[in-house]
Amino acid sequence: METTLLIIKPDGVQRGLCGEIISRFETKGLQIVGMKMMTISEEMANKHYAAHKERPFFAGLVRFMTSSPVLVMAMRGVGAIEICRKMMGATFGSKAEPGTIRGDLGVSNSFNLIHGSDSPEAAETELGLFFNDGEVQSYELANLNWIYDASEEL
Repeated sequence: METTLLIIKPDGVQRGLCGEIISRFETKGLQIVGMKMMTISEEMANKHYAAHKERPFFAGLVRFMTSSPVLVMAMRGVGAIEICRKMMGATFGSKAEPGTIRGDLGVSNSFNLIHGSDSPEAAETELGLFFNDGEVQSYELANLNWIYDASEEL
């Protein structure tokens, strides 16, 4: 099992898309193991997007991510990082395939609704930034055997 960080960004929260987005991941069979609504501080946004610090869009990205509450989630499943990334779609809504979150719900090249960790290392770092000890839960899904073929996948 792999755990990844997802953030429904300010545009997703403001547009009332949290339920729709969460539902897609749960319907897929992924497990929410942590969730909280928060307003990201400028300091936290700077840490989270530090890799983009030298890019011309950095200041705007920090301003956007701190402009309104976000919904932060820890999502768990076999191959969760890759599955979530595929479900999110291409970075820009105008270029994202239909059937993806960004492809179905977005058209903007600036506001792209959701963030997801892009590697196990990034997931570990990002989960540690947004969740304190004890905030990511471990529990067995009652329907786990109906999601995965336990003899092959777990």
